[in-house]
Amino acid sequence: MDKEMENTGLDYNTQREKLRMPEYGRNVQKMIEYVKSLPDKEKRDEQAKAVVKVMETLNTQVHLQENWEQKLWDHLYAISGFDIDIDSPYPAPEPEKYTSKPMAVPVKKKPVKATHYGRNIEGIIDLIATRPDGETKTAMIRSLAIYMRQQYLIWNKDSVADETIFQDIEKLSDYRIKVPEGLQLTKIASNAVFSKPSLNPVKSSNNQRQKNGGMRQRMRK
Repeated sequence: MDKEMENTGLDYNTQREKLRMPEYGRNVQKMIEYVKSLPDKEKRDEQAKAVVKVMETLNTQVHLQENWEQKLWDHLYAISGFDIDIDSPYPAPEPEKYTSKPMAVPVKKKPVKATHYGRNIEGIIDLIATRPDGETKTAMIRSLAIYMRQQYLIWNKDSVADETIFQDIEKLSDYRIKVPEGLQLTKIASNAVFSKPSLNPVKSSNNQRQKNGGMRQRMRK
């Protein structure tokens, strides 16, 4: 039977090495095994940094953790079985103290500070607050402010000043974010309409079809 499977070239799960950290997938584990096999130390260090970048892309929630970059390097060591000879920017973790369980994303139990913006806004603000000042951070703040303004207008009929949105960003960030002076948002068209999300999308869809049907009948007349 084993020979038959070898001849077919099929890679059965039962034949594969157990994933040490399943949340990163088998490809990352294979990358790390490849890095371990490189005879040149400088090349191993270079490739290890590239693998950490891939791991960061796959695990974007890691940015919500403290010392997130060090955690990624710890994960690389764990996936390697703590058997990889590289120069890490951080001390190698102790195997006996390390668990290979997926990182628990901290659950915010505190009430949402501004319900009309939603809890997701707070996560985005936390991420922006960790960024260094510069053009990229300013662009992120502007995009966030535009989105928050749209959310505000969905739940509030009154118009809202840009300064109000900027103040909310600073308050929600516990003043970790300082909105740059002179920041301007794109103007809202005078005929723009922001509507609340429908609680009955099927009914809304049927209503829209009825409106479209009535319009076609009037056009025929």
